[in-house]
Amino acid sequence: MTDMTTLDVDAVKTFVTIADLKSFTRAAETLGTTQGAISVKLKRLERQLGHRLIERTPRLVRLSAQGAAFLAPAQELLAAHDRAVAALSPVRPRRFSLGIATHVGGAEVPTLLARLHAHDPALTIEVRLEDSRDLLDAFDRGEIDAAIIRREDDRRDGEMLATDHYGWFAMPDFVHRAGEPLRLAASSPSCGVLNIATRALAAAGIPWTESFLGCGSFAVADAVAAGLATSVFSRRLAPAGTIEVSRRLGLPALPPSEIMLLSALSDAKSRAVLKTIVGAFREHHRMPASRAAEEIHTVTEVVGS
Repeated sequence: MTDMTTLDVDAVKTFVTIADLKSFTRAAETLGTTQGAISVKLKRLERQLGHRLIERTPRLVRLSAQGAAFLAPAQELLAAHDRAVAALSPVRPRRFSLGIATHVGGAEVPTLLARLHAHDPALTIEVRLEDSRDLLDAFDRGEIDAAIIRREDDRRDGEMLATDHYGWFAMPDFVHRAGEPLRLAASSPSCGVLNIATRALAAAGIPWTESFLGCGSFAVADAVAAGLATSVFSRRLAPAGTIEVSRRLGLPALPPSEIMLLSALSDAKSRAVLKTIVGAFREHHRMPASRAAEEIHTVTEVVGS
């Protein structure tokens, strides 16, 4: 092995990012560069260490035995490097305020926060969980730096992160009698998802009544799980134990919705933070929508049979 005192910190960061994401494509997106550039940096690091660190095939990216042994020390090196730089920096610790719509945030949120911390351990992260409309208003007032929301109306600014698909969910024993208004649960009268649902019901000529109004989508999920009502959820965020009931109850199909990242920040450090957010969020939305719909449809068929 060659001189260990001359390791390139940027190359080490590239290796750790590839190891974390298990993808050259997503690593390039996160680091704001190209696959070719990170391949060059990785090869340079491997030459310095005298070992292959990453094994790559057309379908798989994984650590070699030497890469697995090097990963923890590499992470410690990067953390020590960041602490050393922060110790001598006259700049105050940075704060980043992020709004995440409650109808949008799911399993990707812990990963997203972990990536933000790994990207900048000195960054103070403020997170607001509210309805998309409330976050959009807060963003327009300059109260938050960025927001991940469901696209509202015809607003076209921002970067699309993914497409969400919605369904009608209720407990398996939820009963809706013909001729009676459909019992709905919602988080607020201005909830965008509720508006989607009620427009679809009106177009189908199906009467409805608001039987539960809670503070946030978590309260709505509890009401649905308790069997009080049905409600609309993203198929990936449906409450545990519920099933998709549109076919069983004769409810209308719901249009998909775009998940957007809004930000007015343009400095280099902020752009790097935003790239980290985009990479972490998109990683959890790789499953094709058709496959997700097929899985939900299968569950509905099994329970309803």
